[in-house]
Amino acid sequence: MEIVTSWERRASQREAVTMVLRLLNRRVGALTPLLQERIQQLSTPQLEDLGEALLDFSAIADLENWLIAHES
Repeated sequence: MEIVTSWERRASQREAVTMVLRLLNRRVGALTPLLQERIQQLSTPQLEDLGEALLDFSAIADLENWLIAHES
């Protein structure tokens, strides 16, 4: 049985945020601080979904639309 601590979950979430932000910057260009903050507030499953979805993005508007549809 594997025990995952809250610290490990937070570390995993921070790593996911870092990767998604890097990929988004490459895909659609520099993000505003507000967009970065919105992404940092996403859960790990939401970040994983965004990581897949961003492959289809071609503009920041695509990201903004995704966030509107997926933020809780």
